[in-house]
Amino acid sequence: MLKCNFMETSTSASPAGGFFPSFLLLAFGTLVAALLGAAHHLGLFYQLMHKVDKASIRHGGENVAAVLRAHSVRFVFTLVGGHISPLLVACEKLGIRVVDTRHEGTAVFAADAVARLTGTVGVAAVTAGPGLTNTVTAVKNAQMAQSPVLLLGGAASTLLQNRGALQAIDQMSLFRPLCKFCASVRRVRDIIPTLRAAMAAAQSGTPGPVFVELPIDVLYPYFMVQKEMVPAKPPKGLIGRGVSWYLENHLANLFAGAWEPQPEGPLPLDIPQASPQQVQHCVEILSRAKRPLMLLGSQAVLPPTPADKLRAAVETLGVPCFLGGMARGLLGRNHPLHIRQNRSAALKKADVVVLAGMVCDFRLSYGRVFSRSSKIIVVNRNWKEMLINSDMFWKPQEAVQGDVGSFVVKLVQGLQGQTWASDWAEELRQADHQKEQTFREKALMPVAQHLNPVRVLQLVEETLPDNSVLVVDGGDFVGTAAHLVQPRGPLRWLDPGAFGTLGVGAGFALGAKLCRPDAEVWCLFGDGAFGYSLIEFDTFVRHKIPVIALIGNDAGWTQISREQVPSLGSNVACGLAYTDYHKAAMGLGAQGLLLSRESEDQVIKVLRDAQQQYQDGHSVVINILIERTDFRDGSIAV
Repeated sequence: MLKCNFMETSTSASPAGGFFPSFLLLAFGTLVAALLGAAHHLGLFYQLMHKVDKASIRHGGENVAAVLRAHSVRFVFTLVGGHISPLLVACEKLGIRVVDTRHEGTAVFAADAVARLTGTVGVAAVTAGPGLTNTVTAVKNAQMAQSPVLLLGGAASTLLQNRGALQAIDQMSLFRPLCKFCASVRRVRDIIPTLRAAMAAAQSGTPGPVFVELPIDVLYPYFMVQKEMVPAKPPKGLIGRGVSWYLENHLANLFAGAWEPQPEGPLPLDIPQASPQQVQHCVEILSRAKRPLMLLGSQAVLPPTPADKLRAAVETLGVPCFLGGMARGLLGRNHPLHIRQNRSAALKKADVVVLAGMVCDFRLSYGRVFSRSSKIIVVNRNWKEMLINSDMFWKPQEAVQGDVGSFVVKLVQGLQGQTWASDWAEELRQADHQKEQTFREKALMPVAQHLNPVRVLQLVEETLPDNSVLVVDGGDFVGTAAHLVQPRGPLRWLDPGAFGTLGVGAGFALGAKLCRPDAEVWCLFGDGAFGYSLIEFDTFVRHKIPVIALIGNDAGWTQISREQVPSLGSNVACGLAYTDYHKAAMGLGAQGLLLSRESEDQVIKVLRDAQQQYQDGHSVVINILIERTDFRDGSIAV
């Protein structure tokens, strides 16, 4: 018994004997891991291998400009601020044209126009805080229009964020819901890889805006950041020396490896493609159609399919088309396959409808425009958007997630030799002609005073040259123009898109003229919308960027009052004045012309005079006093 008890006592005591060494080992390991983690977080290991060039006068703005040049960026739109000055100066030195506007929203709209017209990324750079908040509407417009825009935003220094610095807010939370990609650069060496990733994200999948925040201390040179960050006199005391070491280490980590060579060029893009099986199924559906119809939207003209190749494919296919968004003008003017009027009626009669980059939102009455017996093929890069409202008002026969232009080309290849009875297209064209006859009749109707907008726009249509680019910004006047004025070719029409934003005009015109220097850029404004763009004629004049602006001036927010007055019995907040916008533009250095009842027989002459002044390098504003008509009665304003 004694032996047994002794053995039990020894056995029970042995774990206690090993507990303290194990605990010490665990504690030591935890301490070492914590120290290693802290060293990594502070950048100590990186600094061992990558030194800081304290004598260098280079700055992070140069890295930004290098990436933009490597991505063939030609323009940066901005409203200057101290947070972003280095990147603007660096862009100028590398031959990237810096165009400063009078409002940050205009800068983003201009970048949006460049993105749409070139198929590359448009770039805007604005300062911190209010500079960025002023871009929110324009960025949201780019998101909904699926435009690949890169927004570069200044920010407070990395050490002063959340400490009450000038213009410091939580910018990342603001832009995450608006952008495909958001990043805040924390070290100079991260500028290049972050921007490359952002540029690729903007163009991959469904294109859209991206945001990169650039704190002020990653853009300025070492000696300037050091002066602001590290005290000139070493502090006394243990705490003071600890703080000083932390600041110096933070500075070193900011600039360690900053100027080491890195790849600057574009990363591969991820563009979804339809599978061969899906294409074949769509070929089979369309081959059995008697009354096929195709609706082409903005996604159809995205890279990699060139617009001329897409046009050739559509012509070979021979299916009547409605064109929307950036696809307007794809088939040129008065093409026999392009049906412009009575879209809802045509959709009710079609037995197969191809939605190529078009979605069933308010523009297609959420899908209610389709016949229940129609077979619907929908192709879109965005799966969620492609199927919007399909659980309520419509169902796709085939839903294809992929690039629209590539899909159409493959569809045509699979349908080689397929033809459809000509009576279907002829029926749609006859409906077009009948609707256009009603337009001609409305153009001849007398009005009480001023000018008939339908007649004015018909004369504009007759005057536009083949190389014109049309920018539209407004409600009632622009809605009328959409029926009467035709873009002369692909990528020659710029409207806000699904967001319906007012104020896009000046920015779109700015980007369009820079991308197409040989084109005549014509802007059609409502008088309400023109209020957003007036000051930017200072921008056009300063930068010697001529545009022609036509203002349909009916002294009101007419698209709203059409519904508000009969429905609610009041015109409150809808009234404006027949303001002398042409004189205001002259005050900013542009040329101003007036069209009124007194010059009714001079419309063509005034338009020609504007073209001549434009050719002489002047921006021109034509203030057209128009009467309200019933042309758009019943149009939806909400």
